[in-house]
Amino acid sequence: MKIFVDVMGGDNAPNAVLQGAADAVKEFGQGMTIALLGPEDVIRKTAGEMNIDLAPFEIIHCPDVVTMEDDPVRVARKKPESSMIKGLTLLKNGEGDAFVSAGSTGALHVATSLIVRTMKGVKRPALATQMPAPGKNYLLLDCGANAECRADMLNAFGTMGSVYAQKVMGRENPAVALVNNGAEEHKGTPMYREAHQKLKANPSIRFVGNVEPRDVMKGDMDVVVCDGFVGNVVLKLTEGVATTLLGMLKPIFLKNILTKLAYLTIKGGMGDLKKMMDSEEVGGAPLLGASRPVIKAHGSSKARGIKNAIRQARICVENDLCGTMEKALADTMAADQ
Repeated sequence: MKIFVDVMGGDNAPNAVLQGAADAVKEFGQGMTIALLGPEDVIRKTAGEMNIDLAPFEIIHCPDVVTMEDDPVRVARKKPESSMIKGLTLLKNGEGDAFVSAGSTGALHVATSLIVRTMKGVKRPALATQMPAPGKNYLLLDCGANAECRADMLNAFGTMGSVYAQKVMGRENPAVALVNNGAEEHKGTPMYREAHQKLKANPSIRFVGNVEPRDVMKGDMDVVVCDGFVGNVVLKLTEGVATTLLGMLKPIFLKNILTKLAYLTIKGGMGDLKKMMDSEEVGGAPLLGASRPVIKAHGSSKARGIKNAIRQARICVENDLCGTMEKALADTMAADQ
């Protein structure tokens, strides 16, 4: 198995990416080759400064760098020798099994669609991310890649999310729900009402109906489907609420000696809560619907986030995520005729 890693992607590149890759090799690297893509001189210089042994890695020289300022639509044509575009091209050509990048989401989404291509029945890949909930995470898709969607796209998201929940998250018979402004079938815009009917008739999933935003985090669903605009609002609102609440707790516990003592009794539980809300634990969001595994790590990822994104890529390959997803999508399309 070979996994391509974009060394120049993300706010903390190349240091965090190299350290994350090195940690991945140590922790679960048996039977796996990690190919580092980026300017070779930068990779070797940074690795030397960080005392990282490059012997276990393959280095692929890519002189160009994709920045956040680059036009996503033009990146593939203007920077073919960048770590992102060359990595996706090698993946498309079958020279590796998965690609991981913390670079520009827009550029990665467009380039994946143009180079790696999508599965039959998928217009554009959906960005999926695991979100915290009591007891277990749930998968939210789309969380920002496709702001406007058709009903058949949401139906495909349901199928893809269900397969991912089974193959990567280890869920049996995952429950799939549609975000809406009411639990009743007739609620929502015409597109959402149509999507509800398609999901309800989808033989590839266990659809449990609409879910209101206030109930999304109860932990009853494994997969939550919506268009990218709604999904991005849910994602960022959840992150904001979590950060605000955790920040509000600190002055409460620092109020006096009694509250400080009370904090000591629940310190372990608070640590578990903070860990559950930490995006570094999951590591990345897959672009579901791409014909090969592509993992988008968070732009602010540190070494642990990169390591876990690589772990996620490995799980996708080991469980033939894309092959299983293609078969499920074929069944979905057949039932939708």
